[in-house]
Amino acid sequence: MESSENRILTIPNVLTLLRAFGIPLFLYLYLRSHLAGWSFLVLAIGAATDYFDGKIARALHQESKFGAALDPTIDRAYIAATVIALAIRSVIPWWIVFLLIARDAWMSAMLIVKKRRSGKVFEVSYLGKAATFNLLYAFPLLLVGGNHGLGLAFHIVGWSFILWGIGLYLFTALQYSSDALLSQQETMKG
Repeated sequence: MESSENRILTIPNVLTLLRAFGIPLFLYLYLRSHLAGWSFLVLAIGAATDYFDGKIARALHQESKFGAALDPTIDRAYIAATVIALAIRSVIPWWIVFLLIARDAWMSAMLIVKKRRSGKVFEVSYLGKAATFNLLYAFPLLLVGGNHGLGLAFHIVGWSFILWGIGLYLFTALQYSSDALLSQQETMKG
């Protein structure tokens, strides 16, 4: 019998895979069809499933290595697709795109360092989850934001989430980098 840690076909993993199909759907709806409301709905469902897949995995004891690797990968893909789409439509400046891509590229390098030195991957921290949460909720709000009334409120709250999310995203990059470098020193001692 296969251990739950090595299982691939679990309810949380299926939710994560379904969430992945929302990325091209979002891009089509937002960039091609210019349907901001439907695009918002796709992102909202994606964010909800991101929340629930982890809860379900823990509740049903269906945590898996596959899910632990796939979930943050899909998160990054959602963030990248949304940020690039918003920059294409001039909702956010391109420097945000480059900053987030540079952070993820740096983290990829730090992951290689950590894996080589300790044989492990990063454990997602609470602040890392908070950074992702902020970014995943900022972009849908900016997507439907505007200059008047409720749209203006969405715009303000969206920018608040994005600035806080970027700050946490960069701070956690420092934490994870420190973890990778300390892993190197521990291995060198042993």
